[in-house]
Amino acid sequence: MLDHLSLQCSNLEASAVFYSAVLPHVGVTLLVDFGGAMGYGGTRPDFWIGEHRTGEGFRESHVAFTAESREAVHSFFEAAVAQGAEILYTPRVWPEYHPDYYAAFVRDPDGNNIEAVCHQAVAD
Repeated sequence: MLDHLSLQCSNLEASAVFYSAVLPHVGVTLLVDFGGAMGYGGTRPDFWIGEHRTGEGFRESHVAFTAESREAVHSFFEAAVAQGAEILYTPRVWPEYHPDYYAAFVRDPDGNNIEAVCHQAVAD
């Protein structure tokens, strides 16, 4: 449904360090760097960060990245915490979403709610 998503960052350098550290854990890397905007993705840049240039104030955004496994959710979470991210929710199952919804939530340097989620069932 979405082609790409972009977040405006108050400190692009801090956000680039954060996302470059956590996104590889869910299969996403920096693909394009235009100086004032950076594009991350698997095969094409579909998640962008850029300098805050328009509007005033802050409105929290929520972005969820697909993780291939529960281990990847943990790895993402640990990398985010190592970058100093505020912990919103530690990795766990969220049965209110569906029985196999396994996710962790942290805040990025701008205060956005960033999630890694795995939808795979645990093998018996």
